[in-house]
Amino acid sequence: MSQAVAVPTPIPVRIPIREILPYAIFAGVLFLVVMYFVGSEQGAVQLFSGTLLHEFVHDGRHLLGFPCH
Repeated sequence: MSQAVAVPTPIPVRIPIREILPYAIFAGVLFLVVMYFVGSEQGAVQLFSGTLLHEFVHDGRHLLGFPCH
């Protein structure tokens, strides 16, 4: 014989924007810093001398479409 089983309905979780906003701002700033180092270091603007940073992010530059040669 078959038995009826009650399926619980999911309750949506509310996440206040005030809790997410500091993490979103931090992630955005971190993203911009990383994009600077990948995109323009050893290019027109250079903060660090030498080619170590350029070689470290070289494949990432090509993956993201930045010209470097």
